Amino acid sequence: MRDFRDAKAMAQTLRDAFNTKSVPITHSESLELVARILGFHDWNVLSARIQASRPAVHEPGLLKSPLSGSAVAVMPVTPMRDIVFFPQMVTPIFVGREKTMRALESAMAGDGLVLVVTQRRAGDDNPTLDDLYPVGVTANVLNRQMLLDGTLKFFVSCIERKTVVRPVENEFLAAEVGPFEETGGETAEANDLARAVLEAYQAYAKVDFGAQPRGPQTLFRLPNAGIPGPLGDSVAGLVQAPIVRKQQILETRDVVARLKLLLEVMEAGPRPA
Repeated sequence: MRDFRDAKAMAQTLRDAFNTKSVPITHSESLELVARILGFHDWNVLSARIQASRPAVHEPGLLKSPLSGSAVAVMPVTPMRDIVFFPQMVTPIFVGREKTMRALESAMAGDGLVLVVTQRRAGDDNPTLDDLYPVGVTANVLNRQMLLDGTLKFFVSCIERKTVVRPVENEFLAAEVGPFEETGGETAEANDLARAVLEAYQAYAKVDFGAQPRGPQTLFRLPNAGIPGPLGDSVAGLVQAPIVRKQQILETRDVVARLKLLLEVMEAGPRPA
């Protein structure tokens, strides 16, 4: 009898059934439908759950967090209020909550990696994983500085999306995290949209990239003009939009759909987060 671990086979069966009825459906759409049928938020969550169901060994007391690959990893979690982080961002974060400080200290004592996830409600002072969105980004903790009021200032470099699978008991917030599967990033449509996003951002931010001096600090602040996925992430981190909208962009697996959402945000003009 099939269960959630057979989701990909079920999605193919569903797609074949639709095709016999002359109803076109993409592989990604069939995966999303199967995830919803099985009671999961979306395919990313289901995919991570499938990975978590496979045998894995974690050394007691040690948080392992590889940068990439399909294996489920255990990572300290940093919940953030009123901000959504994207890959490509290098930014300071200010931490006053004790558990979050311990999570970041654990990361710095280990491989330097933490999962940064946005809270659903900024007013939650002691959020659980259920109070966070299901997708965040891994970040490398670069350094820290103690401010006069006791707040810790950390600089982090965001790396890639990950899906929260389930909580891990610890003295700070920690979780098993799984891969976030992206699609459509290497298509001609994605490349066309990437150029449109870059042009739209120049109008949105009222900047002319061609007129900018070519120094390290300038390059640090300009969107990555490389492949579509990273370019979209660079721009998404710079535009102003409501938190739910930016989280929607972060959670969108299809790069083409993600770039279209980003264009809509810029066309609407700057909005408060």
